Amino acid sequence: MQAIGLMEVGRYIQVFLGFGSAVILPIIIFIFGLIIGQPAGRAFRSALTIGIGLTGVTLVVNLLTGQLGPAAEQMIKVTGIQLSVIDVGWPTMAAMTWAWIGAALVFPLGIALNAIMLWRGWTKTMNIDLWNYWQFAFIGAAVYFLTNNLLWGWLAATIASGVALVFADMTQRWVERYFNLPGISFPHLTAVGWLPLFLPIIGLLNSFKWWRNMPRITPESVQKRFGIFGQPMVWGLILGILIGILARENLSGILTLGVSMAAVMLLLPRMVSVLMEGLIPISETARGFLQKRFPNRKDLFIGMDAALAIGHPSVIATGLILVPITLVLAFILPGNHILPFVDLAVWPFLICLVVAMNGGDVLRSVILGTIMSVGVLYSADIMWPLQTALAHASHVAIPSLASGHMGISNLDRQQFITFALVEVFSFFNSGISLVKDIIYGVIFLFLILSFWISPRLLAKMAAQEDREAALAEPKSTMPGSDKAM
Repeated sequence: MQAIGLMEVGRYIQVFLGFGSAVILPIIIFIFGLIIGQPAGRAFRSALTIGIGLTGVTLVVNLLTGQLGPAAEQMIKVTGIQLSVIDVGWPTMAAMTWAWIGAALVFPLGIALNAIMLWRGWTKTMNIDLWNYWQFAFIGAAVYFLTNNLLWGWLAATIASGVALVFADMTQRWVERYFNLPGISFPHLTAVGWLPLFLPIIGLLNSFKWWRNMPRITPESVQKRFGIFGQPMVWGLILGILIGILARENLSGILTLGVSMAAVMLLLPRMVSVLMEGLIPISETARGFLQKRFPNRKDLFIGMDAALAIGHPSVIATGLILVPITLVLAFILPGNHILPFVDLAVWPFLICLVVAMNGGDVLRSVILGTIMSVGVLYSADIMWPLQTALAHASHVAIPSLASGHMGISNLDRQQFITFALVEVFSFFNSGISLVKDIIYGVIFLFLILSFWISPRLLAKMAAQEDREAALAEPKSTMPGSDKAM
């Protein structure tokens, strides 16, 4: 009876989620606005504006995906890459996640944990990005499939939501400073999922003088030096043309891809600004609401989708550059079976926080993104049998592009947090060997160590940024100090 009840609730949730994030988020925002005391008219306007902005972002991202997909397919044909497992994209993974019997309970468990963590002061983020709870539910579904235990699945999903909140708090400074999103954080696993591994790497690299002294390449610095040729839309045009040439498109295809990428670079920031127009009033009201109830808490953040960040020129530029790099790595990495495809367009989401923590430096971000690509591909290579089995068990239709391949995987779900939790919880699968148990124990210990060391590394980075900003500011002139000579 319990299983039947969960399945019924799950079906209703699937119907609701089938409306899409551009409908779901405004509904949630409107209800949320009323709960925190915002007037109904103002809450409705904010919610509708957010829906319009998110629709615009989705349209532009679909343009990016629609243009990059065929170009990536053509590059694969040109290089002659023959790999047995294909990346079918996050929508397939989301569909099989919501088919899991326990998916419905992930929402109340995650919300309850968020409330407890806010109350106890363990987080400053209130996560209203309910659409992306599917990312936590995916971890739960994978653990359930491995252990055949609902409790382990729910526990893994709940832990994932808590971990995301912690790393959202740690990185909020850069979200606010670099993306100009006051009071917003990203408890979004696609964005924060690699941070337990990458924060120590960034901290280590920052300790080297050669890394600190590398030339800084940002859209602002390039525009200052090259004028019109440094503008973001021109960056998009150039990168699109280069990708078209690598794909050996004809002249029409090369120019079309170039103009499309230029459009993405120009339109995404404008769509995000529309979304922010609706979000800021809600964010201000929510912070006032929370501060009344938590008077001793000065900083409380609203957790949102990292889509708010991908409109930044440095993020898009880094993501586009990483597309051909990832394809080359797929070809040359020993032991890799993964053919990157549909989720090549998620690179701006994966890399956005790394870009922010490097001050928009495209060169450093591409270097770190290349390291991340290696991790993404090998993580996908380890997890593809599980993801393929999950798809079959959930009776989700596998896209036709996967025909002729041994299995399916995707890039969006391949982050360190997802990988670590799924692999560690597989300890409870009696079929796992002692050697793997030891490996998974090491992975878990590294995740715990990252919780301890990451705040210290981030505090050091923040202090260094503050010192550099203070040195860059012009010194104020005291009254009377500018006397005529």
